[in-house]
Amino acid sequence: MLQIMDIHTYYGDSYILQGVDMEVKPERIIAILGRNGMGKTTLMRSVIGFNHPRRGAIIYNDTNITYMEPYLIAAQGISLVPQGRQIFTSLTVDENLKVAYLGRNSKWTFEKVYERFPALDKRKKQMGGSLSGGEQQMLAIGRSLMTGPSLLLLDEPTEGLSPLLVQIVGKVVRELHDGGISILLVEQKLGFALKYSDFIHIISKGRIVCSLSPAELAENRAIRSQYLGV
Repeated sequence: MLQIMDIHTYYGDSYILQGVDMEVKPERIIAILGRNGMGKTTLMRSVIGFNHPRRGAIIYNDTNITYMEPYLIAAQGISLVPQGRQIFTSLTVDENLKVAYLGRNSKWTFEKVYERFPALDKRKKQMGGSLSGGEQQMLAIGRSLMTGPSLLLLDEPTEGLSPLLVQIVGKVVRELHDGGISILLVEQKLGFALKYSDFIHIISKGRIVCSLSPAELAENRAIRSQYLGV
């Protein structure tokens, strides 16, 4: 499905991703873990086209998307739920969803999103900026679903959420996966990644330094201490 091959991505003169290789197979949840500033969000931005790599290739369903514009990448079936949610605070819930809706070409409708997130259904006409943090995260995920993705990029989806809301996000992640959507997950909460991912890559200083199953990571205290600080 998604193949990332030896990509090197910069911010200006800052060398961030230094030869990243990985893949996301169909109907899998792949987690990216690492300390802050190690390149996790840059990896997501490289995939979605916000920061094009200077070298390497990103292949999605046999199509080279390395240097495509973000809207063309989205049309290929990839959608990003960005860190910090970044909903349109001055638009209503309905309007936030409408911005991303592809009409008949989308696998998702307003009704399906509201069925998935009942709390949003009660706030259709409410401004996005007046929602709670958890509701805004649900809206950010719902907005991404309106594009009908087959691969969802989730960048820190549990950031700033209460333990109860973290459980709700986890339930949504599992349901989307069970519904056939592949997920690339950047996450700070180790327990969340261990519970919901199928496979884990650890990134440090712009490189994948370890790739292993959740069970293997749970048992390996040395790796957790060295790269995650836990």
